[in-house]
Amino acid sequence: MDMESLMAQASALQDKVATAQNKLAAMHVKGIADGGACVIDMTGKYDLVNIVLRDDVLSRGADAVAQIVAAAYNDAKAKADALIDQVMGEATAGIPLPE
Repeated sequence: MDMESLMAQASALQDKVATAQNKLAAMHVKGIADGGACVIDMTGKYDLVNIVLRDDVLSRGADAVAQIVAAAYNDAKAKADALIDQVMGEATAGIPLPE
């Protein structure tokens, strides 16, 4: 493969990845814990958009609140990870990447 062709492929990949990153920034996932007691809205780039807690959660104490928020965050992050894998996989489909 000649250098010009390699540079063209690299440029095309860079454009596709940038487009995929913009797409991820606009996509949202929701992490849910304790039957909806806490819902976290996060973008596909891990930006926290909103946290909603049911009123009854606050009466459970600080440790319980922290655990429920952490569980909702972990759920949102797992969903964002899956979304990132999907979107980036589509962006790089057919392009050989180094292992």
